[in-house]
Amino acid sequence: MAQAKKIALWAVVIFVAYTIIHSPARAAELVQVGFEGISDAAKGIGEFMTQLIK
Repeated sequence: MAQAKKIALWAVVIFVAYTIIHSPARAAELVQVGFEGISDAAKGIGEFMTQLIK
């Protein structure tokens, strides 16, 4: 099982490197979308906690 995880990790690393080299604009766009998603999730948690306290 550890060998499969190692292979999967390397496959992801190679895919990410290929995507960045082949299409840097698209890779930057995907990173931006990811960070926007994380930001929206954090805002949602903050709003939930604020309403919980009130």
